[in-house]
Amino acid sequence: MKKLIAGVFAFALSFSAFAEVDKTNPYDMIQEVADITFKRFANEQQSIRSNPNLLKDIVREELMPYIDYRYAAFKVVGVNLKRTTEDERKAFVPVFRDYLITSYAQVFTLYDNQKVEFAPAKNIDNERIVVVDTQVLESGRPPIDISFKVRHNRKTNEWKAFDMIAEGVSLLDSKQAELSSIIRQKGLQHVTDMLKEKASRDVVFKGEERS
Repeated sequence: MKKLIAGVFAFALSFSAFAEVDKTNPYDMIQEVADITFKRFANEQQSIRSNPNLLKDIVREELMPYIDYRYAAFKVVGVNLKRTTEDERKAFVPVFRDYLITSYAQVFTLYDNQKVEFAPAKNIDNERIVVVDTQVLESGRPPIDISFKVRHNRKTNEWKAFDMIAEGVSLLDSKQAELSSIIRQKGLQHVTDMLKEKASRDVVFKGEERS
């Protein structure tokens, strides 16, 4: 299951600010940014192979404008939120964002021209959270079901993704389960320091050692 999640996580990086993308419809947004990001990745493939850390730039520039990382960060803290201070939360959110950038960039090394099919759009009137269903198709392998949870901000009338469900497994819930006990036992500042170290790691392709 972990291998499956890692493989499909590459598609989570299919959000892009490279061109003007309409954020008022979650279905259109995901399809638009997927097309744009995959094209950019293909165009920069040679440079990326020479310097894998360029993937961090792609994620930072193309993915993060479409991720509600603040909401995701607080969801990860979960029930421990009331035990944290405002200063701790302010310090945690940007570090969590940097951690996501490095994590997503690392998984982006798995991208290999997979084809993606998008489920038809549904009525989103009065909805605050919708699930956008997709399938990742690769020759010789069964389709992989992926759903994106996208949240509507009524103040800005924009949608942003905050979670991905791969074959029934929520990646946000998995991260919450991993960090919750550490936050409870050692505090949010400890987790912030831990994620800061992980965020600073280099991106490497499989079989290559970290520098």
